[in-house]
Amino acid sequence: MIELINVHKQFGSRKVLNGVSIKIKQGETFVIMGQSGTGKTVTLRHISGLLDPDSGDVLIGGVKMNHASHRTKAKLRMRIGMVFQSGALINWMNVRDNISLPLREHRSCPPEEIDRIVDEKLKILQLEDAGEKMPADISGGMKKRASLARVLVQNPDIILYDEPTSGLDPVMSSLINELIIKTQKEYNVTSIVVTHDIQSAYYIADRIAMLYNGDVVQCDVPDKIKNTDNPVVRQFISGGLQGPIQVT
Repeated sequence: MIELINVHKQFGSRKVLNGVSIKIKQGETFVIMGQSGTGKTVTLRHISGLLDPDSGDVLIGGVKMNHASHRTKAKLRMRIGMVFQSGALINWMNVRDNISLPLREHRSCPPEEIDRIVDEKLKILQLEDAGEKMPADISGGMKKRASLARVLVQNPDIILYDEPTSGLDPVMSSLINELIIKTQKEYNVTSIVVTHDIQSAYYIADRIAMLYNGDVVQCDVPDKIKNTDNPVVRQFISGGLQGPIQVT
């Protein structure tokens, strides 16, 4: 479904991705974790086509995303939805208008059908009472749910989540986790989740990849990550100060 093959990316003198190779299966929830600055979000941007690698390839359904024509990239991006860490809602539009925006921009449905789809997504994501509210008037958890609703109206094959539980209380984090699982099952999407939340990763993931120094040091099912012998992964998941990961 999604494949990164020996992907390298450098910004100035700073090497961010150093030969990353990942295969993500159709319909799975794949979690990417690691320290800040190890290339997790940069990896998402390569998958979405917002960045091209310096070398290596990014394949979506066997089609090369990197250095593709504008037409090919646009077609591939229609299959991908992105749930941003902040929610990335448009401040001067209410929640309903934010959610309906992709449908109105692409003119893919008549107005009455757009209203029906938006009502359906508001209900699924427990936002029925928030539709007329402005982003400044809703909580962080509601912003993330509204961002997910905006993605779902497009019926994507792939959803990218950037730190979906960041800044949320434990109850709201649990709700977001349940929504990720529910979305995967009901819509049969492939979900790629970047997170620092270890417990969330264990709960939602089919597989977890750990990035360190710009490369994948382990990629495995949650139980094997929990019981890993890899010193980098073990130190990261335990939060220990002693080990190969240096605190700077």
